[in-house]
Amino acid sequence: MKTHVLILLSALFLMPFNSSFSQEKETVNWIDFEQLSDSLAEHPRKVFIDFYADWCAPCLKMQKEVFTDPKIIKKLNEEFYAVKMNVENTDTIHFGNQKFVNERINRRNPVHQIPLLMARQKNKPFSLPAMVFMDNNFNARARYFQYLSVAQLLKILEEKS
Repeated sequence: MKTHVLILLSALFLMPFNSSFSQEKETVNWIDFEQLSDSLAEHPRKVFIDFYADWCAPCLKMQKEVFTDPKIIKKLNEEFYAVKMNVENTDTIHFGNQKFVNERINRRNPVHQIPLLMARQKNKPFSLPAMVFMDNNFNARARYFQYLSVAQLLKILEEKS
C-alpha cells in the first residue's frame, strides 16, 4: 500500500515538470493568411507558405520530422513569416483587399481558392505537399511539390535568405 501511495505522489509531483518542459520547446511561429495580411502591411518580410492536408502522408511526415528541427524553426522564425494552411479549409479568408473561399466544399478534393491560385503547377493537377516562397514584395520566387528533408529545406531557406 505504501508503495502505491509513493508512486502516486511521485507521479503527481513530477507531472507539472513534464508539462512545463514540453511547453518550453520552441516551435515554428505559424500564422494564417489574415494575420499575414496585417503583418505585411506593418513590416514587409519574406514569406514561406506550407499547404497541407490531414490525409497527406508526406505533409504529416514533414510536420513531424522537418518543422520540428531547431535549425528549421530558427530560420523560419527569424527570417520569414511562416504560413500554414490546410488546403481543405472551408473558411472565407480576407487577404489584402480580396475575399477567398473554398468553392469546392461539397466536391471531391475540396481545395480552397488560395492554394489553387498560389501553388498550382502548369498543366498538372494540384498536388501536395506544396510550399511557396515569396519575396519581401509578396512575389512568388519558388515552389516545391515534394517532401523535403531537413537538409533539403535548410539549404533552400539559406538560399532564399
